[in-house]
Amino acid sequence: MSKSHLSRTQKFLTLKTNSVANEHTNALIHETSPYLLQHAHNPVNWEAWGPKVLERAQREDKLLIISIGYAACHWCHVMEKECFENEDVAQVMNGHFINIKIDREERPDVDQIYMDAIQMISGQGGWPLNIVALPDGRPFWGGTYLPKEGWTNVLQQLAGLYKNDKDRVVQYAADLANGLHAINLVEPSKDTELFSLEQLEDAVQNWSGHFDTFLGGHKRAPKFMMPNHWDFLLHYATNNNKPELLEFVDTTLTRMAYGGIYDHVGGGFSRYAVDIKWHVPHFEKMLYDNGQLTSLYAKAYAATKNETYKAVVEGTIAFVKEELMGESGGFYSSLDADSLDGNGELEEGAFYVWTKEELIGLLGTDFDIFQDYYNINSYGLWEEENYVLIRDKSDVEIAKKHGISVSDLKKRMKNALSFLKKERNKRPKPRLDDKILTSWNGLMLKGLVDAFRYIGHKAYLELALQNAEFLEREMIKEDFSLYRNHKNGKSTINAFLEDYVTVIEAFLALYEITFDEKWLNLGKKLLDHTRLHFFDGDSGMFFYTSDKDQSLIRRSIETNDNVISSSNSIMAINLFKMDKIFPEEGYGHLAKQMLKNVQKDFLRSAHGFSNWLHLVLFYHLDFYEIAIVGEDYEAMGMEIGKRYVPNSFLAGCPKEGRIELLKNRYVKDKTLAYVCIEGACKLPVETLEDVWKEVLLPLE
Repeated sequence: MSKSHLSRTQKFLTLKTNSVANEHTNALIHETSPYLLQHAHNPVNWEAWGPKVLERAQREDKLLIISIGYAACHWCHVMEKECFENEDVAQVMNGHFINIKIDREERPDVDQIYMDAIQMISGQGGWPLNIVALPDGRPFWGGTYLPKEGWTNVLQQLAGLYKNDKDRVVQYAADLANGLHAINLVEPSKDTELFSLEQLEDAVQNWSGHFDTFLGGHKRAPKFMMPNHWDFLLHYATNNNKPELLEFVDTTLTRMAYGGIYDHVGGGFSRYAVDIKWHVPHFEKMLYDNGQLTSLYAKAYAATKNETYKAVVEGTIAFVKEELMGESGGFYSSLDADSLDGNGELEEGAFYVWTKEELIGLLGTDFDIFQDYYNINSYGLWEEENYVLIRDKSDVEIAKKHGISVSDLKKRMKNALSFLKKERNKRPKPRLDDKILTSWNGLMLKGLVDAFRYIGHKAYLELALQNAEFLEREMIKEDFSLYRNHKNGKSTINAFLEDYVTVIEAFLALYEITFDEKWLNLGKKLLDHTRLHFFDGDSGMFFYTSDKDQSLIRRSIETNDNVISSSNSIMAINLFKMDKIFPEEGYGHLAKQMLKNVQKDFLRSAHGFSNWLHLVLFYHLDFYEIAIVGEDYEAMGMEIGKRYVPNSFLAGCPKEGRIELLKNRYVKDKTLAYVCIEGACKLPVETLEDVWKEVLLPLE
């Protein structure tokens, strides 16, 4: 860890320790998660999740409080301050319950189950997620943030209910557990046909009723960025000549890039916007958002050559490298929404916002242009005289108004932002969650790969290789199972399906830009491990947890695409692509059955299955396997890879290849490209122009 990151973590933990005078220390002091360590000096007798705690609860017949959150969660901090640091509240919790704290980012398997439970109980969810469960872990009550009085009243009532009417509580928990199993069942489909292109058009048409065509995204607040939504729509619009959809994607990506949700000063995206115009963010910055958005904007740049998209990719990677990259090559998880304000109090967004007086004093004669460019006016005002920078006009419009050239405008704004960044760095920085999660690193690795592929900066490839080598060195075990978590030089927690599929996806993409079979073979080893230990033969899907891990209330099967695409949808796409390279393994049959199992829901809820929808296009439109063989294979591969062709896979080698797609292709003194569909290859060609003719793309 760099000294700056270390000092920020130490400073926060020192503040926490001093705030309670170190009067209490619980079992969380032995954990590595920054979120769990934040609670290590609460008077509550917190324990980490594990089989020994559950065994003790059953032995003592004590109810469980299972409290789930994460380090960058604002309301988690609020509830800690109001409830978990309070001696009276702790007395109630310690007297009647065994108290378990969980970092949802470390244990998404546990979080999934209890989030489903609270949604069944109350119809809504969120974090902090607080569950009261039987000693065996079956839940019967759930809530999110509660103030002190509400929390203690609920706990006293539940403790009394369990003491006086235990049979009723047990029956309710049993019914809820049955419901948790039922909502997660996936039946193997007997459909003979795949979801058609005509059905897909109807599904997207239904979905489009929710589009905000003026401000982008969906017609609601808060606004989430949902990278897999716009990624699919970009693919669909470009492959099917849908200019109105491409315009919507462009509006969405432009508004997000212009909005306060993007950090114009330091780069990178916050979690979501609380308003409809992408202006005021929930200020936490998560690695998984920034990894996916790097990939999305790089693809969008390749498809449109919009320079704004390129700038977003460059700014986001610069932020991740500066703030979230460890010396080991792994990426940390997040920056908190909260930081210390001028009064030394934790406040959401304190690090990021500006007053008009500050900006006038700092920018001098450039303030007039800056205030137009970033709306230091009623449009950009947040609260309490604080402004969040937001754009709503193009460079051309602003330059024309001020009578300067676009290049001069860009130079002046770049200088102003650089100066503001130096000033902002004098403020106390947001708290850092410095655990390294495998799946989120997989998403960031894929973002770096796509950035190099479509923009071409060699530094992005170097970062990608550093990260890939970190994953290989620290997170992959000898049997090709994975760890989930890495902290302080130590890898812990067995990985989940999400970890495997994101790393496989990233390794496949890394192979396409390096043609180094090491990454392809590593991806295949990981894929075969999941097939052995995660596959459910009854449903044809993959469980979220391995058969080698402790059994929970259920083994979840994740199918719905959310902020991160579902692990099964990523797996199905991985299987589809691996089948093109290793056709003898039967991967393609698995992918097709998985698609059939979920396609019944596409027409009703296309947005909830957006990543799956890529497969509909892959199966119904030509999918190109492009093999490049000969001395100049790397240079030709780079040029071909720059084009946005989502329905393709690249393979290459200098001479005779070892994978099926590259065998018997070499011709001495020539570099040839073979465009294949379903393993059937057209005649080899020697020029890029001829490749694009084969792929039915216009010449550039």
